[in-house]
Amino acid sequence: MRAPARELFRDAAFPASDSSLFSSFSTPLAQFREEITWRRPQEICAAPQLFADRAQEGQVKQGLLGDCWFLCACAALQKSQHLLDQVFPPGQPSWLDQTYRGSFTCRVWQFGRWVEVTIDDRLPCLAGRLCFSRCQREDVFWLPLLEKVYAKVYGSYEHLWAGQVADALVDLTGGLAERWNLKDMAGTSGQQDRPRGAERRTCRQLLSLKDRCLLSCSVLRPRTGTRALGEFHAFIVSDLRELRGRAGQSIVLLRIQNPWGRRCWQGPWREGGEGWNRVESEAQSELLSQLQEGEFWVEEDEFLREFDEVTIGFPISEAGHLQSLCSGRALCHTQELPGAWVKGQSAGGCRNYSGFPSNPKFWLRVCEPSEVYMAVLQRPQLRTAGRPGRDYQAVGLHIWKVEKRRVSLPKALSAPPVAGTACHAYDREVHLRCELAPGYYLAVPSTFLKDMPGRFLLRVFSSGRVCLSAIQPAAAQSAAPREALPVGEWETVRLRGSWRVGRTAGGSRNFASYPTNPRFPLSVPEGAGPRCVRITLRQHCRDREVAIGFHVFQVPADGGGQDAPSLLLQEPLLSCVPHCYAQEVSRLCHLSEGTYWIVPSTYLPDTEGAFTVTVETRIDRRSIHSQEMLGQLLEEASFVAVMKA
Repeated sequence: MRAPARELFRDAAFPASDSSLFSSFSTPLAQFREEITWRRPQEICAAPQLFADRAQEGQVKQGLLGDCWFLCACAALQKSQHLLDQVFPPGQPSWLDQTYRGSFTCRVWQFGRWVEVTIDDRLPCLAGRLCFSRCQREDVFWLPLLEKVYAKVYGSYEHLWAGQVADALVDLTGGLAERWNLKDMAGTSGQQDRPRGAERRTCRQLLSLKDRCLLSCSVLRPRTGTRALGEFHAFIVSDLRELRGRAGQSIVLLRIQNPWGRRCWQGPWREGGEGWNRVESEAQSELLSQLQEGEFWVEEDEFLREFDEVTIGFPISEAGHLQSLCSGRALCHTQELPGAWVKGQSAGGCRNYSGFPSNPKFWLRVCEPSEVYMAVLQRPQLRTAGRPGRDYQAVGLHIWKVEKRRVSLPKALSAPPVAGTACHAYDREVHLRCELAPGYYLAVPSTFLKDMPGRFLLRVFSSGRVCLSAIQPAAAQSAAPREALPVGEWETVRLRGSWRVGRTAGGSRNFASYPTNPRFPLSVPEGAGPRCVRITLRQHCRDREVAIGFHVFQVPADGGGQDAPSLLLQEPLLSCVPHCYAQEVSRLCHLSEGTYWIVPSTYLPDTEGAFTVTVETRIDRRSIHSQEMLGQLLEEASFVAVMKA
């Protein structure tokens, strides 16, 4: 008796229908609406496989969808097995396995975390063949499956029509990507410090990076020479070679891969071109034999003339650490915090506006001399009408060196920053690199215009130990049942702890075991008078709430010769009691300069639980005024002419 056929997974959240293909029918893709069908890989070819045995067979090829930018980023995964395993977790079923159920799961990095995305393997086809991305061998399916995952993340295939290689690189690696403008390399930027004439050294800089990271190049503005390359089109730089010419001169050649899968460039280094007359015949034979479908060679001058920009993905070690593009050092220490620009509260605009100080602010503590990259990643806002894609604010980032215990924010923000982006750019993520000495730094991300709302993630990658904390606006922290904070700017510190039976669950001051409770130091710096401080204790109990409260004890300036237990047996300076059966309790108070202990406790001893103590300290400052520049509108890589296979 024949076994019943297995029921294959159908993804109701991303169905095989027009809703998954189109967002606004605003691209040339719409003309194929009636012709596109959905097929599983075993319905497309006889023996589908996820990955190819040889790298060349898994090479990316673009179909009817204008997502060359995404496909170029996918090529980064082919350079690194650990990056590929991170996106495509090992153990995926093959179509011949008993475990195959028609579904695949990938991971995509989204706004600070890796998100697992499961899809069914029904893929868009025209006349029985894949109509979007495919591999060099059409029975290899890792690329069209990953493209479907990415389309699901962004809402539809049509939403992938145009974009930035850098954005896709970050989504597939969780790292950083950098764009170099080949037409304007003479200036300097917040990321790199390039003197005039640096464009002549660009390709030689890339030589040292070619084996460690993905390199992509783009044509954005069409010129007479680039018509064969298309416009708003992204390519993969698959290799760079420095040769010695017949006359002894140095020649740098770049091997360019066109995702269209055809050799579209008839320059002097084409097969049979006059450029090869300048090198030995052995070199010509070797380099021409390496060309795969869609690849061609160009020389450095030709490259700088015909292409507009290069995108470089930062190398990532198998341990998951970014490596600096400048020094090659491992950026082993990372920190990140979310933030938001809120209209009327914390969207103060750039330094051209007096409201700049109201922007979100962050303390960065650098513990040892470090190479530091700081990045502001915007949360994307999908366009609701017109051409597909994502809209971003023009954003920038500035950093000031400060003495935290004696900082005067008005004075600090009026001084020139120690580092900053050259302009407010429309990129999804802007970042800057700097060498920082130990100490405290104040980081301020901002939009160019004031009252422009948005959410962002501030990321720090450093070669040395760093610590990042936020200064939260009052409106972002006020919530019932806490007492509302007065208007102003507030530094926020969160401390985690737990009560453990027989160790740190001492109960309330009614019990002799009280001094065994956890205690947290609080330092109030000197200033014009007492500081306004709010202390909040929040318990994390999944199945029940216990009675909680806290006391604050002042530590004598000289210690008073007292140990911790004897100090905790004295009267506290202030208390948040009686103990309440509440998820959180809070107290707003004014504390003078000095050192204090915060002691959270349950009412009864030996009551276990986890908790967070949040300390918010008000900071007073005045506004400033300066000058900032706005960057150019971002041009997205896509392709204009629809290719009919």
